[in-house]
Amino acid sequence: MYDTLIQNIAVNALPVVFAITLHEAAHGYVARMRGDNTAYMMGRVSLNPARHIDPIGTIVMPLVLYFLTNGAFLFGYAKPVPINFGALKNPRWDSLLVSIAGPACNFVQAIIWGVVLIGLQALGIDEPFFSRMASAGIGVNLVLCALNLFPLPPLDGGRVLASLLPPKQSYALSRVEPYGFFIVMILVTTGVFATFWLRPLTQFGFQIIGSLLNPLIALIS
Repeated sequence: MYDTLIQNIAVNALPVVFAITLHEAAHGYVARMRGDNTAYMMGRVSLNPARHIDPIGTIVMPLVLYFLTNGAFLFGYAKPVPINFGALKNPRWDSLLVSIAGPACNFVQAIIWGVVLIGLQALGIDEPFFSRMASAGIGVNLVLCALNLFPLPPLDGGRVLASLLPPKQSYALSRVEPYGFFIVMILVTTGVFATFWLRPLTQFGFQIIGSLLNPLIALIS
């Protein structure tokens, strides 16, 4: 039992750490491209996970959720990248780009892990540990992508929606931000979030990745 548990943690550790930390680095990178150097000056536009790891959000929370849900649900967060939205060239539309960068980074990572999985199979590497890690990389990144696209601040989807709404409605939505995390946690614990948002979007993500990688599979078959 303990051997299996340790193996499961080892398989998920690298995909989770990179999924969370590169998500934050993507926010900082796009912010710098659009005029805000805050994250760059603080060393947060980096591929080094150590610069983004939050002891609670990146390590403790995923482990606790893994044990509580028997591995069915993983969630975590890194240290938020500081963004000065007022310094962006076009604060309204650039904030949309900065916000969508994190989920987009997770989706790209899911594709990369898919390529790794296909590459392992093409090379005849049948080591289950690496195959399971690549599969976990796809799943973890799709879950984080879907989770962060939920249209409620402080999640990225909420900031995207706020950028698209007229000023009055955008301001009203922003006032929900202090309670957004608790609302999402209630939806998660009641199963509503998984049933009506997380699972459908994750399945859709798998379908898109399958369509994108099918030519590669056919090429090496």
